[in-house]
Amino acid sequence: MSGDGRAPVEDRGLKELRTIQDVKNIKIEMGQPAPGGGRRFHSATHEELLAGYTTDVYFIRTREILERLGLARTPVVAEIFPRKAGVMAGVEEALGLLRDKNVEVWAIREGDEFAPKDVVMRIEGPYDEFGIFETPILGMLASASGWATAARQAKEAAGDKQVICFGARHVHPAVAPVLERSAVVGGADGASCILAAKLLGREPMGTVPHAVFLIVGDSVKVARAYDDFMPPDAPRVILVDTFKDETEESLRVAEALGRRLAGVRLDTPGERGGVTPELVKELRARLDQAGFSHVKIFVSGGLTPDRIRELIQAGADAFGVGSFISQAPPIDMTLDLKEVNGVPVAKRGRIPGRIPNPKLRKVM
Repeated sequence: MSGDGRAPVEDRGLKELRTIQDVKNIKIEMGQPAPGGGRRFHSATHEELLAGYTTDVYFIRTREILERLGLARTPVVAEIFPRKAGVMAGVEEALGLLRDKNVEVWAIREGDEFAPKDVVMRIEGPYDEFGIFETPILGMLASASGWATAARQAKEAAGDKQVICFGARHVHPAVAPVLERSAVVGGADGASCILAAKLLGREPMGTVPHAVFLIVGDSVKVARAYDDFMPPDAPRVILVDTFKDETEESLRVAEALGRRLAGVRLDTPGERGGVTPELVKELRARLDQAGFSHVKIFVSGGLTPDRIRELIQAGADAFGVGSFISQAPPIDMTLDLKEVNGVPVAKRGRIPGRIPNPKLRKVM
């Protein structure tokens, strides 16, 4: 039984890939309408990840060659380093791949910053225990660290103002929880994706989209319904850019909810100029003049760190950041063998042997 209480992958219908013939034997059927007649999605299942189905095929060739040479169990030390600076994330998932393996692992903490070429993870054990997982481990660390780094940049721009990740809609749903969890690791104050928040032991954050306003037909009716039907712990933050001038709509909603209104959200589309500092300044002034200084201004839509700084100066209080985080490029990670049979080694251009990093801590 594995550490998560589940049977090993071999007992759940998939055997770990060991040979090229194993690869040739994989048969995939898409689009079968009958129940159980085929897979619905192109994303990998947990079992496929654990069986090595998402690795590069050359690692299976390597495994088969080493097995035939009697060298598959050669003891090695591998180190992973990034090509550029960033914020570490993805360690928890990488350890999930290695949980049942006879290896020791050291890594820096999720949320820690790293410099180019810092060793962020070290794996020690027989090569056959982890070699085929090089591709998914690097991918997990690269993508998650890229998203965490972008979230850190957004949060640093926001300072003590709230930043919520709205990135799920910009990526494949299979990785949406990974993205938004990584954003919180990087510094975001919350996530809108339900599964991401639950993985973090939190509740998802967000109110309602424009769709409900268009169906109901009036912002005040939606605001009152939200106030009537949503639980008391759900902040009353209402969109105000669907039908009328944002300042006019904000005042209508504020009059309707009074002190119960926590904030108004500006998500003005680019077709109407987007959310500008001038709009935020005007809205802040009109709310204050009407006696609604307690109402916060929440902004979303195409935000970057520079825009966040400008909007804070104008009076914005909180931000929903999506595409800036979701579009962050992965931080290229490289895995090198640094010892083989206890002897320091390296490819040409690299330094043989372990490279120390005081941030590394044993995690497995």
